[in-house]
This record gives sequence, structure tokens and C-alpha cells, in this order.
Amino acid sequence: MATDPTTEIPLTSPAGPAPAGASGRPHPTEEEDRPSLLDRLAPVGEARDTGDAPLPWTLVSDPTAAEDRIPPVRPRRVITQLVGGIVAAMLVVLVLGAVAASTLAEREAVNDAASMASVLAEAVVQPNLTDALMNGDRAAADAFGATLERSLDPDTVVRVKLWRPDGYVLYADEPQLIGRTFSFDDDQREALDGPQTVAEVSSLDSSENAFESGDKLVEVYRPVWTKDGRTALFEIYVSYQPVSARTSQLWRGFAGVTASSLILFVLIVIPLVLALTRRLRDAESQRVALLQRAVDASSDERRRIAATLHDGPVQELAATSFTVAGASATASTRGDAVLARDLDAAASAVRASIRSLRTLLVDLHPPSLSRSGVVAALADLAQSVRADDVVVRLDTDSDDVLALTPDALRLVHRVAQECVRNAAKHAGPADVLVSLHRTGPGSVVLEVIDDGRGFDAEEVLAHPEAGHLGTQLLAEAASVPGSRLRVATAPGQGTHWRLDLDGPMGERA
Repeated sequence: MATDPTTEIPLTSPAGPAPAGASGRPHPTEEEDRPSLLDRLAPVGEARDTGDAPLPWTLVSDPTAAEDRIPPVRPRRVITQLVGGIVAAMLVVLVLGAVAASTLAEREAVNDAASMASVLAEAVVQPNLTDALMNGDRAAADAFGATLERSLDPDTVVRVKLWRPDGYVLYADEPQLIGRTFSFDDDQREALDGPQTVAEVSSLDSSENAFESGDKLVEVYRPVWTKDGRTALFEIYVSYQPVSARTSQLWRGFAGVTASSLILFVLIVIPLVLALTRRLRDAESQRVALLQRAVDASSDERRRIAATLHDGPVQELAATSFTVAGASATASTRGDAVLARDLDAAASAVRASIRSLRTLLVDLHPPSLSRSGVVAALADLAQSVRADDVVVRLDTDSDDVLALTPDALRLVHRVAQECVRNAAKHAGPADVLVSLHRTGPGSVVLEVIDDGRGFDAEEVLAHPEAGHLGTQLLAEAASVPGSRLRVATAPGQGTHWRLDLDGPMGERA
């Protein structure tokens, strides 16, 4: 069934045109009436000639629903994700390994410096610790320094000091420090009070370290004693460079082991992942095939039921309707008014049953959708509406201009069907316009507009269970990629549904 770009579809029955509705609004059938009807059906979302303020759009479909769908399993994507995860894990492990190697190397350097200080204290310092040196004699200090320097590695030991417990510097390899007095810090006091060896990485920010250079040194404090039991504090500073060298050595070893382990892991896991991916793809293909078979079986069954109803009960009821109408005419001719009235009522009931069955046939299987195109299917949909106070009109491009894909055809018909029947059920008395146009090479717009009662869109969308399940079904049907369903409505201001199809949904078939 082909229609012109603007086609009125009045509601009809087998016996002729349906009567005017309760509102007394006649069905406009004359060509000159059409412009006024189109003017009354101006889009709700735009300003009207009557001065009504535009109504805002409310999004009905959920654009995130399509994004939330689980994508199909693809081996390349799985391998990419696996390699990406392993690379990220390797980077994290390498960073943590660098931190661990630095910490371990620093700890080893501190322990080595403490051991070096203990050896020097016992082998060199204590045997040469004299009363004259403890009393601050400069000659004794020079002799002590000469003896100590022969036992030190100048590339390793950066600074040497010998303290009295009162903070007086008995000896230092920096002559400017000898004879000066400084306050002990907590580490120096801890070493003397222990007594024990205290080793740490020094930041060189105290006044006694004014002559040291560099950012860091390994600092060791170790108490020593003279032969008569007097206490002194022996201090050495060890270069931090061996720590950096040891850190690099440990890190390279750790990184090598980690990288080789991860690469071996990847080589072992990739074949397993590929095998599992192939099995998942096969399972997915089987699931899709089963779903398609189920859909095809359901479609075949609906088609069979529709054909059975059309060729059986509908034809028999139509014949019965004509028979009863003829009997009513015969009874009226004979003057039996009571029998004629009863037969007319029976004929009307039979015609109502025929309309119900034809509506059910369109629900079960709209044959014109696949056979004659979406325009004819919309025309059949408009004719199937059962409401005396509702007039449905079409304003569409031709099927050649629309050229919709099968998925787009089904979605357009589904949305138009639900919107038109909602208008017939809830909006009347009303005029309804179904508009379907291609607005660009990759875009199609479906609009269903009525000037009926309208409703509170926010309330209906928030509580679809309260008698508005059809709106929820519309939202689910339109929540696909390339589809957007909106509504502009308010109580007493009509309803404007708009379905925009873009991208793959709006492309030509």
C-alpha cells in the first residue's frame, strides 16, 4: 500500500467509516481540511501560533545501555589487553624493584661502613688513643692523624673525626675543626650512652659538616676507650657513590630476572589464551545461532498463526457478518423490527470481533513491513487503531527515499506502533500525525505528534510500573547504537515523540 507524502488514515470498519467520537469531532476527509490539521499538529517542542511556550525534551532512551553491552570476544583484543597488562605489571615491578634495590644497597652500605668503623676503631684508633691526645695536645693530634691516614682509603673515607664526650674535636682530617666544640646530636649521644655503633645516611645539614661536600654521606659513630677507661667518640664519613653503584647492580639483576620471568609467562599464557578465546568465539557463535533460530522459529510461528487467523476465523466472521446483515435487512422488510434490531446488534458485534482480530494480526506479523515497506506498514498500523475520537494521518517520504535497513525498519515500526496506540488509548479525543522523513544521507527522523491530553513525562519515566509499561518498553527498544528517543509533553498540551536514527541505523540499506 503506497501513500502520498501527506496521507490521512481515517478509522474504518468493514461496514464503512467509523462515526465521530464523543467529542463530536468529525474525521476530516477533504483535501482542503489538511492544512489546518497540520497547523494544529505543529511540533510540541517548538513555539506554536497560539503563543504556548515550547516544552522541553525529555530523553527516553538510555544512550549508555548500548555501551554497557558486553562486546564480542576477539583474540586480538584479548592478546592486546594481556600484553598491556603485563607491560603495566612489568613497569610497576621495575619501579618497585628500583626502590627495593636502592633501599637494599643503602642498607648494605651502612652495614659495611659500620663494619669498617669498628675495624678501624679496634685496630688503629684505640691502640693510639693517648692521654695527651685526650687532653687536646695538638702534637699528639698530628701524630694520631699521621698514623690513621696510613690505614684509610681516601677514595672511600671522606672525613674522620675524634670527639671528647663534651663535644670537643680532638682530631679531624679537616684542620679547621680541631679544637672546636659542637653540641652532640641524638645519634652521637646514642652512640656514647649505649655504648654502640650508630650508622646512617647523613644529609650534611649540621654545623659540624660545613666542610663536607656532596648531598649524602654514610655517617658512622663508634665509641672508643683509652687504656685507663676514658671514652671518646670516633666518627667517619664514607662516600655514597658505592651505594649508587650497588643499587644499579642490584636493579639490573632484579630487572633481568623479572623481565625474563614475565616474558616466559607471556609465552606460556598466550597459547592458552588463544585456545580459550577460540572456544569462547565458538560458544558465542553457537549462542548467536541458537538465538537466531529461536527468533526465526518465533517469527515463523507468528506468521503461521496470523495466516491461520486470516484464512480461517477472520473470513468466517466476515461471511457471518454479511449473512447476519442480510438477515437483518430481510427481517426489516417483513416488518419484524425487534428481530432486525437484534440482528443489527449481532452484526456490529461480529464486525467488532473482526477489527480485534485484524489488530491482532498486525501485532503478530505486520506483513507489509517486509513485503511492501515501512510506509505501507505504518498505513496498516493507522488503520488498525480502534478509537472513534482519534484520527491518524501519515506524512512520510517514499520507501525509495527512506531506504531503511531491516533493523531500522523494525525499530521505526515498533516505536510508531507503541506511540500511536498510546495516543489512541490515552490521548483522545485527538488528532495524531505520524511523520517519517530522511533528513540526511545518514539520518532519519520519526515523529508521532498528537494534540490530546498529554502527560507528566518525568513521573511516567520514573514510575513505569504505574500503568505505563509501554513507555519502558519503548525506552528499551530505542536504547541501541545510533538511536535516540525523546518526548516533549505536559498535561493538557499534547505529546510529541521524536526518534532520531543516525550512524548505522540511519544509513541507507
